[in-house]
Amino acid sequence: VKDPTRNVGRAIVISIAACVVIYTLVGFAVASNLSLAEIIETRDYSLAAAARPALGEYGVWFTVAIAMMATAGGILASVFAVSRMLAMLTEMKLVPHRHFGMPGSIQKHTLVYTVVLGLVLTAFFDLSRIAALGIVFYLIMDIAIHWGVLRYLREDINANAWVPVVAILLDLLALGGFVWVKLNTDPFVIGVAVVAMIVIAVAEQIFLKRTSEARDAGGDESHEGHH
Repeated sequence: VKDPTRNVGRAIVISIAACVVIYTLVGFAVASNLSLAEIIETRDYSLAAAARPALGEYGVWFTVAIAMMATAGGILASVFAVSRMLAMLTEMKLVPHRHFGMPGSIQKHTLVYTVVLGLVLTAFFDLSRIAALGIVFYLIMDIAIHWGVLRYLREDINANAWVPVVAILLDLLALGGFVWVKLNTDPFVIGVAVVAMIVIAVAEQIFLKRTSEARDAGGDESHEGHH
């Protein structure tokens, strides 16, 4: 990437702006063709239902087919992105890893783990709950990342302090509103998210502590060997 300092940020902003425009147009199209009651009734396929008045049943099936392809593409992209990130963290010794007798590279292993985790989620939760869990985890992760930038990396990367501060405030606002709604409509999913985050945090602390102790022990043995 040429001039990544400028172009990566610009690409992110342009992508977000394009997504906002597309989603706004989609929402406008649905709201223009369906009443609120119809949108609620067809909430799982409202876009396809909105195509019926203009294009008939062929429009419905065409929209469904496009949605299926888009969903499949999004899932594949997410699976590979998450598995690559997990492989990177594994190589950095920040997360535990087991081969379980599987051949191939770490990235292939993490790809399998990601798919298995996705299958487990779909077996125990419906799509709305999976999406809710994803929203909670993403917002918490985003807050943690911006806090890390603000607390530890701001001077190293010459970041403006107001950017992560505003991002954290907006994340907290979105997270607070979402959690409030879910506590009133589906508190179970919030409970699952809290328990999962506690388990992950405790397990990660134990792993990092053991890794640090093993590294220190190895360093001491190497030092003694030189003497």
